[in-house]
Order: sequence, then C-alpha cells, then structure tokens
Amino acid sequence: MKVILQETLEGVGHLGDLINVADGFARNYLLPRRKAVEADGRSIKAVEHAKRVAAEKAKKEKLEIESYAKKVSAIALTMEAQVGKDDKMFGSVTAKDIAEGLAAQGVTVDRRKIQLAQPIKELGSVSVPIKMPRDVMATVTVHVVKKQEPEEPSA
Repeated sequence: MKVILQETLEGVGHLGDLINVADGFARNYLLPRRKAVEADGRSIKAVEHAKRVAAEKAKKEKLEIESYAKKVSAIALTMEAQVGKDDKMFGSVTAKDIAEGLAAQGVTVDRRKIQLAQPIKELGSVSVPIKMPRDVMATVTVHVVKKQEPEEPSA
C-alpha cells in the first residue's frame, strides 16, 4: 500500500515521503495513529504543493540571511587593548567583546555563533567568522590596536 508519511519514523522514512509499505502495517499501525495517510491523487498533490511552498519560503529566508551576512561582513571593528613592554597585551579580545562591539554598531549577533578558536592575544587584524542560520557564514575584521593613554600635561 502506498502511503505518505505525516512524521519522520525511524527506519521507515521522513516527513512527506511517499513510500510503499505492507497493507497490514499501514492499516494497523500507520493510519490509526495518524502517522501516515493513504496516497491518492489529492494527497499527493497536496504534499507536493506543501513542499514547493516550503522550498520557496526557505529560498526567500536564505536570501534575507545572506543580505544580513553581507551587512555584517562590511563591518570592521577596532578594539583597543592595553599593552605593556614590547607591545604585549594585558588580557585578550574574546567573542563576548566582539559581540559587544557589533552591538555598538547596531548589529545583534549571538556570541556563541562567533567562531573564535581562541581569544585574540596579539595586536593586528584578524578575520573572525560568524555562523549564521542556513549554513551562511559572515566574516568580521577585528583590528586590535594599542590603547592610547591620555598624555599628562607638562608643568
């Protein structure tokens, strides 16, 4: 018997799959528990239509995310860090600092999505990847510069 699955079943198939199963399995398990519907012309067309609508929605959503990623990638952050002798940094620049810097620029990014292997501990420029939904990646350039101490007025 041909049925269309209404949910994903382990070892059977995924949501929306058109599968051929034994008559007894369909009548005694799948159909009474509403895990599948019998595949007739109308239900097949309805499932195909739902898949097309979902694909269009996913495509539109991915385009929106990609445009947001371009906006994020256009940002270059400048972080000031205190340095000591031989330009050695005190502390480091972490994903939390980068997220706060982006928030100050008006872009909200979850700090857990910032893929920084280890905190930045050197002066210079670093490209930091940010994971967006739908496997879209954005890259932010972070410039770590020496913090300028206010000059003391001479007497």
